[in-house]
Amino acid sequence: MADGKVIGHLAKPRGKFPHVKRAGDFLYISGTSSRRPDNTFVGAEADEMGVTNLDIKAQTRAVLENIEKILAEEGASLKDLVQTTCYLVNMNDFGGFNEVFGEFFDETGPSRTTVAVHQLPHPHLLIEIQSVAYAPQK
Repeated sequence: MADGKVIGHLAKPRGKFPHVKRAGDFLYISGTSSRRPDNTFVGAEADEMGVTNLDIKAQTRAVLENIEKILAEEGASLKDLVQTTCYLVNMNDFGGFNEVFGEFFDETGPSRTTVAVHQLPHPHLLIEIQSVAYAPQK
């Protein structure tokens, strides 16, 4: 049996789906962004004229930290990730994304696929990551 879970202290999903779903010893983490519980975004700032500055490094770091929080709810950690699919709105951000990803993982980390997408659910989002972890039930 697979159990889904919405985690109350994180940003609420923007649809009827869980943050994470356990299927046996595997955890399937829904696409995760840099959105905060108050619906603002890490790495998205606007100046007094309304000009938006989007920061791929800050967003990537926040996404991975949000995934880490989701995993912690299931007694797991980033070390338990086995696969990630990373969605970038612009492949010109690949360098900054890759740099921050490398702060969290090395060659022993999860497998990774990175693709460019036309857009994500909010115009301030530059990145979203979906992932799978292996975390045997205790």
